[in-house]
Amino acid sequence: MTGEAHPWRAAKSGLAVSVRLTPKSSRDAVRGIEPAPDGPRLAVAVRAIPDKGEANAALVAVLAKWLGMPKSQLELTSGGKSRSKTVTIAGDPAVIEHIIQTRLKSGT
Repeated sequence: MTGEAHPWRAAKSGLAVSVRLTPKSSRDAVRGIEPAPDGPRLAVAVRAIPDKGEANAALVAVLAKWLGMPKSQLELTSGGKSRSKTVTIAGDPAVIEHIIQTRLKSGT
């Protein structure tokens, strides 16, 4: 993905990922990258409803499982009440970026 726009950037503690969350979906899934007016976002769908933080908690759980990381490494850092969110993943940004790119290429 070198030279292509992607929905992540290095952050102080790891990698910040821009996410477009779709709650009340038929299944929990990372759907890939979708365009947005302010740049690409990682599209994530969750079954949870957007009530009392349920969808946000489901987002963190789905991403953690997809990345093969503990939920404690992921933190919702912006967009708590919006569909557009930022999730920061703690760790080496290059390693996390590689994991994301591998998962996206494999379609899992």
